[in-house]
Amino acid sequence: MLKPWIQSQARLVEVAAGRAPADLVIRGGQWVNVHAREVIPGIDLAVADGRVAYVGPDAGPSIGPDTQVIEAAGRFMVPGLIDAHMHVESGMLTPAGFAAAVIPHGTTTIFHDPHEIANVLGLEGVRLMRDESLLQPISMFTQMPSCAPSAPGLETTGQPITEGEVAQAMGWDGIVGLGEMMNFPGVAAGDPQMLAEIAATRAAGKTVGGHYASPDLGRPFHAYVAGGANDDHETTTEAQGIARVRQGMGCMMRLGSAWYDVASQITAITEKGLDPRFFILCTDDSHSGTLVHEGHMNRVVRHAIDCGCDPLVAIQMATINAAQHFGLERELGSITPGRRADVILTSELRTLPIEAVIAQGRLVAEAGRLLVDCPRIAWPEAARNSVHLGKRLAAPDFEVRATGASARVRVIGVVENQAPTRALTAELPIRDGVIEGQGDTCHIALVERHRATGGVVNGFVSGFGYRGRMAVASTVAHDSHHMIVVGTDRDSMAAAANHLGGIGGGVTVFRDGEELATVPLPIAGLMSDRPAEEVAEAAQAIVKAMQDCGCTLNNAYMQHSLLALVVIPELRISDLGIIDVSRFERVDLMLDP
Repeated sequence: MLKPWIQSQARLVEVAAGRAPADLVIRGGQWVNVHAREVIPGIDLAVADGRVAYVGPDAGPSIGPDTQVIEAAGRFMVPGLIDAHMHVESGMLTPAGFAAAVIPHGTTTIFHDPHEIANVLGLEGVRLMRDESLLQPISMFTQMPSCAPSAPGLETTGQPITEGEVAQAMGWDGIVGLGEMMNFPGVAAGDPQMLAEIAATRAAGKTVGGHYASPDLGRPFHAYVAGGANDDHETTTEAQGIARVRQGMGCMMRLGSAWYDVASQITAITEKGLDPRFFILCTDDSHSGTLVHEGHMNRVVRHAIDCGCDPLVAIQMATINAAQHFGLERELGSITPGRRADVILTSELRTLPIEAVIAQGRLVAEAGRLLVDCPRIAWPEAARNSVHLGKRLAAPDFEVRATGASARVRVIGVVENQAPTRALTAELPIRDGVIEGQGDTCHIALVERHRATGGVVNGFVSGFGYRGRMAVASTVAHDSHHMIVVGTDRDSMAAAANHLGGIGGGVTVFRDGEELATVPLPIAGLMSDRPAEEVAEAAQAIVKAMQDCGCTLNNAYMQHSLLALVVIPELRISDLGIIDVSRFERVDLMLDP
């Protein structure tokens, strides 16, 4: 366990002065100094108690008989990368599995908001995520979820989060602030609970995560900022990003498995020449396949560079900018005395190959291989028994009945690589009193899974391109995490839903009544405690099965999992009905002819 700086102060002084041996010395590197935005060759680094003690031309006096020496051999010494906003659960992994997956990619600090598990298990779920996070060999800070439900009155969660619980959690070790405040209409309207949560966080001297998912930059936006949010990751355009920074917020530009929002915003820096200090890189959501096969924050930094960003600026946005945003610049984000000794060794800054990773003074990965254990907690039975359907589902549960020859209905329109959906309409045929999907428009259903009510809300969705008799079901359904089932055939929808009910949650694809692929997610119906490689292989089988059913969307599963996200426009589904998020109100599925 890393000691607080004050407990190591005296030893750091002795090592820096050359009067005591260091635990670790890295020799002959090129120092990427993110404070001055420069590269300084011929530098040694001495580490004691997991912290940087000395950065200078010769650490020889700090080398003792037991000092571990790593030869940088002219490679760049880059601060360990920081993910400033993400959700561990979206990787389908627990904190231990997630840490094991990202460490070889150079991530040494994570700020995660476990609002997924909070919607299922409430405050106890947050505590479990925090507990496992604190065990990891890298820094994993937890943000206390702010909105469970994310939009009160428009969805029902497994366990709501109260303002009293938020205030309580601000006193816990490892809690660094408030998770994304998704109820932006509530904040702008002066909702007492939302304002109380923000006030409790600010009173504790901690950071308030933002989420303003609206293109309206008028008075509602200004009211939201005045309410106390410190950042926003829902920006998708240059103008939106600039608006946040001008108001003193951190603009978190994300590149996740399905979100590609960096290229459209980084022009504020690369073309307009704005100061990059308040621009921060993050992932928001990365599934296990992306982590295993493509990378994590190293992928984001490379992408920013490919978009024309200076490599040193891109590294700043994934290190010191994030640390300063959370008020932790004296702990994280740079290779300077007193900070946690989080270092990447790489031979090239533009492509950023991760050749060695040091976290808190330990060599934790080399040449893509994890060298340390990532401890797990014993997840309790309540966390492994969270899917309660209340009954065995059948095809009639997925019917929308109507009279006449056809019906005009609202349709959720999926937008590739974007979190927002479109509010569409379609004229669909009625056969034997049941509205049928047609062409690219297929069925969607939300199955209540927290309180065993047996409730099913039905609707229609387009954009996936499914063909044949098939269904995809998932108990990952942001943010309330009921079960979302999308399909062209109601028998397959029932079979898929019942299968997940039987295994305690996950993702599955059925075609012609047969199971094509499944990812079991037994912990809260959201996560697996299997290694990332196994989960990624199963997740890849899901992707292939969806493609075999006609889907051509990039990361279609991520789009599937967001169909119930009632805080991002335009149209969504919840356990309470069809939701127009532009107006934050329930609407009828069927429209007047």
